[in-house]
Amino acid sequence: MKIIRLEDAPALPVWRRPAALLFLMAMAMPVAFSTWLALLNNFVIDVAEFDGSDIGWLHTVREIPGFLAIGVIAIIMFMREQVLGMVALTMLGVATALTAQFPTMGGILTLTMLSSIGFHYYETVNQSLQLQWIDKKRAPQTIGWLMAAGSGATLVAYILIISTWRSYDLSYNFVYMVSGGFTAIVALFCLFAYPQFEAPHPQLKTFVLRKRYWLYYALQFMAGARRQIFVVFAGFMMVEKFGFKVHEITALYTINLVVNIIVAPLMGRIVQIFGERRALLFEYAGLVAVFVAYGGLYFFGWGVVIAAALYVIDHMLFALALALKTYFQKIADPQDIAPTAAVAFTINHIAAVFLPAGLGYLWLVSPAAVFIVAACMAGTSFALALLIPRHPGAGHETVFQGRLLAPAE
Repeated sequence: MKIIRLEDAPALPVWRRPAALLFLMAMAMPVAFSTWLALLNNFVIDVAEFDGSDIGWLHTVREIPGFLAIGVIAIIMFMREQVLGMVALTMLGVATALTAQFPTMGGILTLTMLSSIGFHYYETVNQSLQLQWIDKKRAPQTIGWLMAAGSGATLVAYILIISTWRSYDLSYNFVYMVSGGFTAIVALFCLFAYPQFEAPHPQLKTFVLRKRYWLYYALQFMAGARRQIFVVFAGFMMVEKFGFKVHEITALYTINLVVNIIVAPLMGRIVQIFGERRALLFEYAGLVAVFVAYGGLYFFGWGVVIAAALYVIDHMLFALALALKTYFQKIADPQDIAPTAAVAFTINHIAAVFLPAGLGYLWLVSPAAVFIVAACMAGTSFALALLIPRHPGAGHETVFQGRLLAPAE
C-alpha cells in the first residue's frame, strides 16, 4: 500500500487528499450509527419489550468497547492507524446491517457489542487522525465542518426513513441492512482507494498518561458520564413518556441534524474566536439548564413541544465539545496524540460501563432524578472548565501554571 508524506499530499487530486478522506469517513460513519440509534428505542420496545432497566443494560454493554479503547495502542504496534480506522468502520457497518436478524435480548446485546467495537475503535483513530492531519490554526473551523458533513449525510438517511417508513411499510431489518451496508461499502472504498498518509511526527506506540494532561482527562471523564444520560435516556423518554413512533423520533433527529449542519461550523468559528475556555463554559452552563428543564417535564407536566425543543437545544450544545479536542491539540506533544486519544476514550467511558445500568434502575423509580444527576455532572464540568487558561499551550495547561514550555512527564 502506497505511503504518502502529509506534506506531499497537496500534489494529489483533491478527492484523494487527507481532508477528503476525513470528510468521506465523517459522512459514512453516522449513516450506520445514527440510523441504528434512531430506530433502537422503538425496535427494542416493539420486538424485545425492553423497559428502562433493559435499555440501561444495553447501553452498558455498548460502552464496554469504549472503556477498552486503550487496546488501540496495542493494535497500532502492527497495524497503521488509517487501516485500523477503515477495518473498524467496516465492522460497524456489517454489525449494524445484521442487527434485526437477532431480535432477542441476547442477540441484540451481541450485535450491539460488535457494532460498538467498530464504532469506538473507529472514533478513537478518527480523532487521532484529525488532530494529526489538521493544522492547529484551522482545527476548530475544520472540525466544525466535519461535524456538519456527518450531519448532512445522516440527514439524507433520516429523510428517506421519514418519507418511506409508513408509505412502504419498511421493516427494521431492511433499514438496518441498507444503512449498515452503505457504511461498510464506503469504508472498504476508503481502505483501497486512498494512499496511507504519513504524519510528520511519528506517534508513540506505548501507554501515555501524563500528569500535565490531568484537566483534559477530568473533562473527558465528566463528558462521558454526562453524555451517557443524554444518549440513553433522552430519546428513551420521547418514546416511553410521549409515545413517539419511528417516523416521529426520526423527524426529531432530523431537526437536530438540520440545526447541526448550520450550527457546527459556527461553533467551530466561536471556538476559534473566543477560545476553548469560554466555549466550554457556555456549553456546560447551557447543559445544566437543559437537564434541570428535563426534570421539570416530570415535575410540572410540560408537554411534548417543550420536550422536543429541549432535545434539540441539548444536541446543539454538544457541538461545542469540539473545543475539548482543540484544547488537547494545543497542550499536547505531537507524538502523544494517538496514544492519548486511546487513553482519553477509555477515561471517557469509565462511567459509561456502570452508569446506564445503574441509572436504569433509578429511572424505574424517578426519571426526573436521572436528569438532575446529569445537571450536577454538567455543573462539575463547568467548575473544571474554569481552570482552562485563555491561551492554553504546552506548559500552560491550566490556570495554575505559568506559560513555560514544560517537558513531558
